[in-house]
Amino acid sequence: MPINAEYRGPGELPEIIPVFPLPGALLLPRGQMPLNIFEPRYLAMVDDALRDGHRLIGMIQPDVTHSSDEETPVLFRIGCVGRITQLAESGDGRYILELTGVSRFKVVEELKVLTLYRQCKVDFFTFADDFTARKGEEAVDRQGLLDVLNDFLKANNLKVDWEGIDAAPNEALVNALAMMSPYGPAEKQAMLEAPDLKTRAEILIAVTEMDLAKKRTSGDPPVQ
Repeated sequence: MPINAEYRGPGELPEIIPVFPLPGALLLPRGQMPLNIFEPRYLAMVDDALRDGHRLIGMIQPDVTHSSDEETPVLFRIGCVGRITQLAESGDGRYILELTGVSRFKVVEELKVLTLYRQCKVDFFTFADDFTARKGEEAVDRQGLLDVLNDFLKANNLKVDWEGIDAAPNEALVNALAMMSPYGPAEKQAMLEAPDLKTRAEILIAVTEMDLAKKRTSGDPPVQ
């Protein structure tokens, strides 16, 4: 496997991948996720991912509402695999890395393994469209997304690089805003499982509008 790999379809990915359960973490195809790795089991996972050449890690949320075992919680059925595209050693035993999203996956089964970290047999073919960059972005309500973003920023006294946003293609804009959004695991999972980019943007708009309306009604401080 070359260091700089490009996956052009689901058949080019392995059917067994390591998974990193992390609540509230949303990785999407072609999105970038920074990670600070310090637990021994996940340090071992990174070492093995580098050793096998694929450099792949599956990001997935634990389904805590249906879990009785805090140490090994039930996993949601849908996650997103990312490739380690940047890696640095911290000098104190940690890895600082960046994952670039490749494709969503459906968990077929979790395997019984000897590794400290969890591994799953997964299916990427359900999400074959993830390999086509910017697919369906022309259907996104970009102005609606920008309007609700502007309302969110004003409500939270935040600023943003509008020049960068104006220059971003719809796919990059929707996915970046979804990944950075401050919402909970259920909302993040809904955006992950959205069948297309248009629906993901609609979910993000709806969730943000509900959050803003609730804050205006209750008088609670805005999301930070």
